[in-house]
Amino acid sequence: MRARILYDRGRRPDFRTPDGLYADDQNLDFGAWHFFAGRTPHGHPLGYVRLSTPETSELFQSRAFLGSERFEEVLRAHGLGAAETFEHSRLVVEHHARKLGLGVHLNAVAIAAAQHLGAKAMIGTSGTADGQDRFHERFGFRPVAGTRRYVEQYTEDVVAMLYRLVEPAGEYRDLVERLEEDFPAFVTTAEQMRTDAARAGHERGERGRSAPTGTARPDGLDCWQPVLFDLGCERDGADFAALLASGQVREVLDTIEDQLKELVTSRDPGLRRSAEAVDQAVTEQLAGGGPGEYGTWVWYPWSGRVVHLLPRDEFRLVRTDRNRGRIERPQQRQLFERRVGIIGLSVGSSAALTFAMEGLAGAFRLADFDTLSLSNLNRLRAGVHHLGLNKCVIAARQMAEIDPWLDIEIYPGGLTDDLMERFFTGGAGPIDLLVEECDTPYVKLAAREHARALRIPVVMDANDRGMLDIERFDLEPQRPLLHGLLGRTTAQDLADLTHQETVDTILAMVGRDTISADMAAAIPRIGTTLSSWPQLASGVALGGALTAEAARRILLGMPRPSGRFYADLEALTSADRSTLT
Repeated sequence: MRARILYDRGRRPDFRTPDGLYADDQNLDFGAWHFFAGRTPHGHPLGYVRLSTPETSELFQSRAFLGSERFEEVLRAHGLGAAETFEHSRLVVEHHARKLGLGVHLNAVAIAAAQHLGAKAMIGTSGTADGQDRFHERFGFRPVAGTRRYVEQYTEDVVAMLYRLVEPAGEYRDLVERLEEDFPAFVTTAEQMRTDAARAGHERGERGRSAPTGTARPDGLDCWQPVLFDLGCERDGADFAALLASGQVREVLDTIEDQLKELVTSRDPGLRRSAEAVDQAVTEQLAGGGPGEYGTWVWYPWSGRVVHLLPRDEFRLVRTDRNRGRIERPQQRQLFERRVGIIGLSVGSSAALTFAMEGLAGAFRLADFDTLSLSNLNRLRAGVHHLGLNKCVIAARQMAEIDPWLDIEIYPGGLTDDLMERFFTGGAGPIDLLVEECDTPYVKLAAREHARALRIPVVMDANDRGMLDIERFDLEPQRPLLHGLLGRTTAQDLADLTHQETVDTILAMVGRDTISADMAAAIPRIGTTLSSWPQLASGVALGGALTAEAARRILLGMPRPSGRFYADLEALTSADRSTLT
């Protein structure tokens, strides 16, 4: 598992041998503590971290990275010795399990174990491409000055990180302290592990057919993450076979041969002139393998579907091929490195799906506390089978069905004060742009306060007259919130508003004098003859288009200034605007 995850579908080729096996053998593994996490006590591990003790200090990865002389120098500079310094390394989590919080708990248990065992410090190395160094900083690790450099094996910059146990464990201090108390309960011997695994295997055999670990349909209604299988991996192959035999799969869709033809002709459109040339290019692409083992098989637990797709980068190349001429491939790759936050998944759902279809980001954070009700179906792209489901989950599922490799985090409890910082900066890194579409004045302003402090641009669609609002806090960090329409009002001033105060505040935000005549006439009826704000699917769809166009330009560094803009379809398509005589 460890080597396959480090291989990262080809990103780090050194972790795969020429015969197609995964390799991560290290002498350092012997004499170290190994912590595993899984859904069940003896099931297939979904995450792992290693804690090496001073007894194997000569073999530490950090020593090899720094060189022995520099390694000892770093320790001395912090008043430490090799005999009291442990090493934290090899933190990995299965791709389909990265939203379960395993990384946080594994990191915390390694620190807790080190504290319990009497360590004074921990050292390790962190990659920087995916924000692993920032993740470790949240636990109190600090980069060692002058140690960052590119490492070929990892295809990214790596930096040495040091943590002194006399200091609190960052924002996870309470978790570390609790796990330190529980640490002895985690300990088991290798012999006991073998015995327990054999017993678990026997029990599974006695029960007969069983679903593969990590692929069973989760309990409840909140399942939203697909499971990916690489049949070139022996374990994935076994799990996939078990899934197919489990009775959970309702439909298998395999169009890989057509996708391969699209791939080769996307790369070389001239091949379309000859069917034979296309077939030859496909044969070369398969490189002697069969189409059944090529690419990735994706399991969507909520629908019972399994779909065979090209590998991630090839899939994205073909899926966004028709963007070229408007978004060129270097720009497409740049956009897939971006992270977008979306608050409010009613109007925001159109933005989320449009962003996913257009390839405007590779990672998303979605926040909404609400569930889908029947009256939402006049404007949300959802079905009656989604009623009662959280709107974040609906959007995340639909986005994963467009691109199963999207990194999506959801906040189904909404954006509370406790979660605000994590939404903006936590996990794998900060967001690059915020789409704000919620109905709560307090959250609307609190989110902008955070965005301005972090210099994150904000876009919003008002779902009336095609109004697009842009605040370029990345370029104008002193810009007044909402263009100064609320004066010096702060988020705290908007807590605990009455219904009428909420209506008045939102009207001030969107502009009482600029709303449409229909909206102006409807507002006095809200709560009497109208149940809520009037909204149409056409307006929501337009909002997705407007926010996507603005976001694309902002994320690519193209001109798109702060301001408020209108794409009023009624006015733009009035009789006097016709171009025909």
